[in-house]
Amino acid sequence: MTRNFQKRHKNNQTNRFNHSVFNLWSIITLVLALLLLCPIALVIARSFASSGDTWQHLMTYLLPRYIRNSLFLMLGVGCIVTITGVSTAWLVSMCRFPGRRFFEWALLLPLAMPAYILAYTYTDFLQFSGPLQSFLRDTFEWSRGDYWFPEIRSRNGATLMLGLALFPYVYMLARSAFLEQSSTILEASRSLGRGPWQSFFTISLPLARPAIVAGVALTLMETLGDFGTVDYFAVQTFATGIYRHWVSFDAQSKIAAAQLASMLLGFVLTLVLLERFSRSSNRYQQQPTSSRYKGLSTYRLRNFRAVAAWLVCFIPICLGFILPATLLLNMALSNPSLSFNTDLIFYARNTLILASIAAIITVVTALIIAYSVRLQPTSMNKLLSQLAAIGYAVPGSVIAVGVLLSIALFNNSLYSFTTWIGLNKEIFIGGSVISLLFAYVVRFLAVAHGGIESSLAKITSNMDDAARSLGYNRLKSLWHVHAPMLKNSLITAMLLVFVDVTKELPATLIVRPFNFETLAVRTYRLASDERLIESSGLALAIVIVGIIPVIILSHAISNSRKQ
Repeated sequence: MTRNFQKRHKNNQTNRFNHSVFNLWSIITLVLALLLLCPIALVIARSFASSGDTWQHLMTYLLPRYIRNSLFLMLGVGCIVTITGVSTAWLVSMCRFPGRRFFEWALLLPLAMPAYILAYTYTDFLQFSGPLQSFLRDTFEWSRGDYWFPEIRSRNGATLMLGLALFPYVYMLARSAFLEQSSTILEASRSLGRGPWQSFFTISLPLARPAIVAGVALTLMETLGDFGTVDYFAVQTFATGIYRHWVSFDAQSKIAAAQLASMLLGFVLTLVLLERFSRSSNRYQQQPTSSRYKGLSTYRLRNFRAVAAWLVCFIPICLGFILPATLLLNMALSNPSLSFNTDLIFYARNTLILASIAAIITVVTALIIAYSVRLQPTSMNKLLSQLAAIGYAVPGSVIAVGVLLSIALFNNSLYSFTTWIGLNKEIFIGGSVISLLFAYVVRFLAVAHGGIESSLAKITSNMDDAARSLGYNRLKSLWHVHAPMLKNSLITAMLLVFVDVTKELPATLIVRPFNFETLAVRTYRLASDERLIESSGLALAIVIVGIIPVIILSHAISNSRKQ
C-alpha cells in the first residue's frame, strides 16, 4: 500500500514537472517561430499598401518581363537538372564502368561553384575578346562578321549557368533513392527479361519519382531566388526587380519592392504545394524483404556504352567545376598581386566571423526548437517547427526585404516605448550586423533543423528517463546528455550553414551595413565593374569553402546503403 502511494506520488510529481516544461518550452518555440515568420508576414502585409504610379508602371512595362523571364528560366533549368541529374545518378548507382567510383563524389563538385561565379568565369572565357573566340579568329583568320557565336550574357546563358550549378541537387536525391531501392524487385525485373532501359523506366524511375520531384522543386526555388547570375547577364527577373526598387530612395518604390517580393513568394509557395501534392498523390512503396539491403545488381558496361556513360558523367563535372575552376585559377595566377592582395584577407575575415556567428546562432535555435518538439510532440509544436524552417524555401531577396521591414517595426516600437517612459532617446539597429545575422537565421534554419531533428529522434527516450533519475532537469539533460550524442550532427549542421552564409549574395547585398562587404558581395561588385582578375582570388576562396559540403554529402550518400 505504501509502495503504491509512493509510486502515485512520484507519477504526480513527474506530471506536474512535465506540465511546467510543456509551458516553458512551448512558449520558447512559439516565440522563436513567430520571430522567424515575422519577415515573411510583414512582406505580405506591406504588399497591400498603395505604391501609387510605381505599381502601374511595373504592371505595364516590367512585370510581364519578370514573369516571362522567370518562367523561361524555370523551364530551361528544370529540363537541364532533370536530364543531367537523373541520368548521372542512375549510371553511377546501377552501372559499372571505368571511373564510376570517381564520379560518385565528383558529380557533387558543382555544388561548390555558385552560379554567379560560373557566370563571371564563362563570360571572360566566351566573350568576343575572350581566349576562345580569339583563338578561333587567329586559327581560321576570321573577322567579326565571318562567324556566329552564341551570346553568353543572355537568358539562355543564365539558364545554362544555373543548370550547371544546380543539377547536383537532383543527382544527390535521385542517387539516394536509387540506392535505397530493393534489389529483389530489380532482380525480378531482370528475371522477366527486361533490359536496363526497361527496368529503368518501369521500376527505378517510378520508385525514385518523389525524390526527383523534390530535387527539381528545390532547384526551381533556387532559380527564382538567384540574383547574381541574372543581374550580371542583364536578365530582368523578380530578384533583380526587388533589389533595384528597394535600394531606391523613393518610398513608393520600396512598397513596390515588397509587392514584387510577395508575388515571388507566391511562386515559391506554389512550387512547394505542387511538390507536396506530387508526393501525396503518387505513393510508390516497396515491400520489405530479407535482401532489402543486399548489394544492388549492377549492369556491366563495355566498349562504346562504357565510353558513353563516362562522357555523360564527365561533361557536367567538366563544365560545372573543372573548367571554371581552372579558368579562375589561371585568371588569379595571371596577376597574383591583384588577385591575392591584403583585401582578400580583410573580406575573408569579415566572412569568417559573420558565417561563424550565424552558424552558431542558427544551430542553437534549431536545437532548441527540435528539443521542444521532442519534449512535447504536440501537433502545435510540430507545426511551429515546420513553419520556423520555411525560410529556406523563400528567396534571399524576399527575406532581406522582410528583415528590414521587421527591423523598422522594431525600431519604431522601441522609440515609442522609450518616449513613453521619458527616455526620449532613439535607438536604431537597422543596417547592422544584427540585422544580417537575423536574415541568415531565417534563411538557413532549415539546413540545420532537418539534420538535428532526425538525429535527435534516433536517441531513445530511455536516455531522458535515465537523466531525470539522476536529478537532471530538461535543460541539463540537453546540455549533458543529448548535445554530446548529437555532436556530429551539430558540427555538420554548423559547417553547412557556414558554407551557405559564405555563398549568400542577395540577402547580404540588401541587408548588410554600409562599408561592410563579404567575399560574395565583393566578388559581385568587382565582377560588375568588369574587374574579373581582381575578383578571381575572392571567387576561388568561396569555391574552396564550398567543397566542404561536397565531402560531407558524398560521405553520407555513400553510407546510405548497408553493404
